Amino acid sequence: MLMAHPALLARTLTQYETLRALHAERGGAAVQQRMDDVAYTLCLATGTNDVDAAVVAARLRLPGARTRDDSLLATG
Repeated sequence: MLMAHPALLARTLTQYETLRALHAERGGAAVQQRMDDVAYTLCLATGTNDVDAAVVAARLRLPGARTRDDSLLATG
């Protein structure tokens, strides 16, 4: 699978989150259409078919992700 460049992921993720916040405040057909377009791009860039999964996947692929992830450390 092709991997999107981290800069593209960061920019697209920021656009999606901004549009989601804008839609929550003011809504409107134009904002919804742009949000749908950016969500589609985010899904393509991450190889997912669900925008929520795409957001998680994009965040995990950004530089610095998992630097504090200790989920694999043994407990006990």
